[in-house]
Amino acid sequence: MSQALTKYHALHEAVRSRRRKPEVPKGLDSLATKAVVKAKNLRARPAWLMAQARLSDELSPTIRGLAEAALDEQIREVRDRFVRGREDDALVRRALALTREVARRATGEEPFLVQLKGALAALYHGRIIEMLTGEGKTLTGSIAAPLIAWKHKHLHVLTVNDYLAARDAESRRPIYERCLLTVGAIQQEMDSAARFDIYAKHVIYGTPKQVTADYLRDQIRMGQLLSAWAGRQQLNQTGSGPLVPGLQACMVDEADAVLIDEGVVPLIIARSRQEDEMSEVYRTASALASKLDEGPDFKIDHVKRKAELKRRGEHRLEQMFDDLVSTGEPIWRATRRAEELVRQALIARYCYRHGQHYHIVDGRVVIVDEYTGRFLPDRSWEHGLHQSVEAKEDVTVTADRETLARMSFQRFFRSYPFLCGMTGTAADATSEMEKVYARPVVVVETNRPLIRVQMPMRAFRTSEAKWNAIVDSIAELHAAGRPMLVGTRSIAASEFLAERLSNRGLPHTVLNALHDQEEAGLIAEAGHGRGPGREPSITVATNMAGRGTDILLDDAAREAGGLHVILTELHGAKRVDRQFIGRAGRQGDPGSAQTFVSLEDELVLQHAKELRALALRLTKGEEIGGVPVVNRLFREAQRRSEAHARRGREAVLRQDDWMEKYLPGA
Repeated sequence: MSQALTKYHALHEAVRSRRRKPEVPKGLDSLATKAVVKAKNLRARPAWLMAQARLSDELSPTIRGLAEAALDEQIREVRDRFVRGREDDALVRRALALTREVARRATGEEPFLVQLKGALAALYHGRIIEMLTGEGKTLTGSIAAPLIAWKHKHLHVLTVNDYLAARDAESRRPIYERCLLTVGAIQQEMDSAARFDIYAKHVIYGTPKQVTADYLRDQIRMGQLLSAWAGRQQLNQTGSGPLVPGLQACMVDEADAVLIDEGVVPLIIARSRQEDEMSEVYRTASALASKLDEGPDFKIDHVKRKAELKRRGEHRLEQMFDDLVSTGEPIWRATRRAEELVRQALIARYCYRHGQHYHIVDGRVVIVDEYTGRFLPDRSWEHGLHQSVEAKEDVTVTADRETLARMSFQRFFRSYPFLCGMTGTAADATSEMEKVYARPVVVVETNRPLIRVQMPMRAFRTSEAKWNAIVDSIAELHAAGRPMLVGTRSIAASEFLAERLSNRGLPHTVLNALHDQEEAGLIAEAGHGRGPGREPSITVATNMAGRGTDILLDDAAREAGGLHVILTELHGAKRVDRQFIGRAGRQGDPGSAQTFVSLEDELVLQHAKELRALALRLTKGEEIGGVPVVNRLFREAQRRSEAHARRGREAVLRQDDWMEKYLPGA
């Protein structure tokens, strides 16, 4: 009987979540929403949050003196008041002091005062907090999570990969269980029965992809079901309810990566058709594209990833299509559709690069996440683009897939009644967080003063000169005993630099999607200095960079000056650069960082061609750093890149709203 009630409750909560139709306000409504967000933030301003954290801290001596049984009794009393919805500011402060003490006894970690402030901001008041790398976001989240779970019944804690989800669920388990909560982690290999059991717990760790996919699968199974009562017959017949028992509360780790960077990517549940009858068509289109000349026949917009056929190109294609009609393939008679296939082939050929946007794994094209550097093996590009890339690489052209359900992360996260998050770089996205998610951003100060040295950016005319300078700098710092973390934007760039380091005899480790099995271990080892029989660490990484894993310095590294971070080029968003640089100088450690750029970097070629031409005219020599126009060039290129990405996310929001209005079952 209890199991049936549990499944009915899951069905009831799932249906209730589906009824929420979160909309992004527009025009005057958008201004009004921002005003409301600002008004809500007035009370929970940083000074007030710190004052509340100090009052909570003052309770610690008394609570620390409690016996184990007395501590458990106080936790039970506070939990009961939260469950009944009778919490006030005083109770929140006491509850936080209790979870802080639980964390100290269960894990030996005692949160600092700034972590109490972060927990207050992220939990009860539903904020996105910025805490710099190494300031203890995991611990901050784990003392906030019990209060949220008590109040909202279920809390989803979402992070960037399965490893971190499983690690954090297990390491935080003693805290949650002492707080009378159950905890589990959703993993890729779990079957439906195991997932149902995990989602029934109070605190559920997982990745956005896993939870969103399970939510979409529920949508497919539930169809147009409008009420739990109407679904009771389905429940009795199948004996299984939805996996996700509704959306109540969510805490997002690395919130900028999940809510902003990945927000533009729709998650699609699809099934492959029985056979692909179009494989030869895609191969033929790729062959036709290779015969066209860029400039006279077509123009490529690398920023928007579009191809435009010119009059000569259209004329040449018409002749080629006439020659193909004799093959019996009717698609070449439909000129407009045939031209679209060739345009996709051109985009695949000129806008998507092997080693940067995708990689060939076991004879398959696997997408590489441009923001994390990780493989996305279960994703594919839409509208024939994936097949066009496969045809270009001369691998098996997979069957196109039929879309069963689709949802962007932006739309999914707006469905949570309560949303909060943590990241090291939220301040740069304050406006977007407020507009899209109605979540204010609170910057939490560091526990110790930041003493990281930011060295001047070095700029070069050519990429060859830049790479030579990077290798020279690595060799010099390696000789001085400094551990280094070197960041690249793509797999290809990391492999290219690794080859150069090998040629110079510099021992190093590579961390990218091709070498990600020991990601956390590699990052954890990146802080070693010179010791007996050991060389200082040189870690070359894409911007996956072991997020969620601290780089701890040993004594030798600290004496040598700490971790040095090198960026080999600017990323499309300033936030990603800050994330990478933030690996150095954690918790008051010594450290330094420097960025190397060139006028041949992709960011410049795509977003600031006219400024690049001006810089080439006004500078001489290979190294051109320090010239005002050069500094302006890279700042402007990054600003344009961020604006382009922001417009893309706004387009996804408009599409979400359109689908919600005209395709409510989508």
